[in-house]
Order: sequence, then structure tokens, then C-alpha cells
Amino acid sequence: MSESTASANAASRSGPGRVLVALYALFALAATARAGVQIATRFQEAPLAYLLSLVAGIIYIIATVGIARSGRTSHRVAMVSCAIELCGVLAVGTLSLLDPAAFPDDTVWSRFGSGYLFIPLVLPVLGMLWLRHVEKGRTAEKAQAA
Repeated sequence: MSESTASANAASRSGPGRVLVALYALFALAATARAGVQIATRFQEAPLAYLLSLVAGIIYIIATVGIARSGRTSHRVAMVSCAIELCGVLAVGTLSLLDPAAFPDDTVWSRFGSGYLFIPLVLPVLGMLWLRHVEKGRTAEKAQAA
């Protein structure tokens, strides 16, 4: 394992990195489990909302793994996941306000995540900032080593 990989690995396993991974894991579990129960028991009531919640859960799972792992590829996948997540929150949040009838039941991203204290709106921004911070540290270490 290279020094920069070890450093990035350590960053995701301590302090803010650990908190971020824990938050993502919590949201991955919550969104996926909630969507699974809703799809299994009341899918016909709000299929769009429940499928969007499942999509959100899958994106949270991918982001969690990407942030927790230390490789460049993992972090790129996590960055893309966070960007998709942010676009999803903004799109679904806007649509849920403009056309509430299209969302008879909430998704994780409805009203910009208001049912989850707006954490779904803030989480992808924090994720992207963290990944950028880790990448800058990796780049600085390379420059020092050269």
C-alpha cells in the first residue's frame, strides 16, 4: 500500500471521515429498508415515491463504500454518487413542491429531505467536500515525496 493510499485510508477511518461514512451507512440502511418495506406492502399507493427511495438507498450504499475505501477509483465512484445524489435531491425536492400529487407519500428526497432534517440535501455536499479534501491531501503528499 502506498503512503498516499494509507493516508487516504486513515482519513476515512478517523475523525470527520468516520462520521461521514457512518452517516452514509445509516442513510443507506434507512432508505433501503424503508423502500423495501413500502414496495413489498404498499407499492400501488405511491410507486414513484417508493422506487425513488430505493434508488436513493442504492446511491447511499455506493457512496458509503466509495468514501470508506481509500483508492482513487473508489473515491471517483463516490464523487459521482454524491453528485447524482445532489441532483436527485434537488430534482425530487423541487418536483415534490411543485406537484405534490405526484408524491402521495414522501421519498427520502421529498421537499429536499425535510422529513430527515434536510440531511439528504447537506450530505452529498459534505461528501464531495470531504472527497476533495482527501484528494488534495493525496496530491500534497505526492508533491512532498517528489
